[in-house]
Amino acid sequence: PFFVNRGGLPVDEPTWERMWRHVGRIHPEGERVAQRIRGAADLPKIPIPSVPAFQPSTPIPERLEAVQRYIRELQYNHTGTQFFEIKKSRPLTGLMDLAKEMTKEALPIKCLEAVILGIYLTNNMTTLDRFPISFKTHFSGNYFRHIVLGVNCGGRYGALGISRREELMYKAPVFRTLSELIFDFEEAYRRCWHTLKKVKLGHCVSHDPHSVEQIEWKHSILDLDKLTREDFRKELERHARDMRLKIGKGTGPPSPTKDRKKDVSSPQRGQASPHRRNSRGDRRPSGEKKPADSKAMPDLNGYQIRV
Repeated sequence: PFFVNRGGLPVDEPTWERMWRHVGRIHPEGERVAQRIRGAADLPKIPIPSVPAFQPSTPIPERLEAVQRYIRELQYNHTGTQFFEIKKSRPLTGLMDLAKEMTKEALPIKCLEAVILGIYLTNNMTTLDRFPISFKTHFSGNYFRHIVLGVNCGGRYGALGISRREELMYKAPVFRTLSELIFDFEEAYRRCWHTLKKVKLGHCVSHDPHSVEQIEWKHSILDLDKLTREDFRKELERHARDMRLKIGKGTGPPSPTKDRKKDVSSPQRGQASPHRRNSRGDRRPSGEKKPADSKAMPDLNGYQIRV
């Protein structure tokens, strides 16, 4: 039952309230059923997946496999209730706190939660580049969205995540280019009778779990209806090159953290990062996001005050 966590303990109150409201809508005696389950003493204990721990000598590919196994053991959330509220505009430090809560509650998750959890579990792999990859597909008159965490390990690309479909989650870091990875996802969608419509690529995520910067989710937005196959490949490789340049030249001063409160009101972005040319109407380069960042800064100050 999803009224208790995998250790048999009640979940936190906000999560429990969301579950109760959902049960009350679909079951006429939802509250009574919930109380009966919560009060039962003979329920079998469901094993809690262990958060992977690594030796310093463990190769990165083996660590990624262990992280993916852990995400898979949490299982996909088919209940229709979102157990963890994720706001993409939250600072990275807040999302990492939420990821820690996920490991504590060990409840089933969906794709966006798996991305946040993947970032949290790979923060100590400082040689690994992580970036979000979002997909928009079309099937039977409806549009569907999915997201995974792209990774670059020693020049080879792969992905972490969770999905209802086995072929739309984990990809071992064996792809020589970013375009090969995306084309593999496209082929997987084709086998599921989905047509890939858009791909959104973010920039690399900081390894500092206390950073108050936001994740850049949509540095490049590629509309496949407006791109030829060759142009699509070129745009993917251009994004990969942008990430390499940003990492190679550095991103300026270190990202502000909770301990450096004086600088929180004006975190600096990397000046060495190349500006993308807005050659297509629906693609937004990172240079156009600065006004939005300035508006979001009061929220960052408020977040730090709450911490």
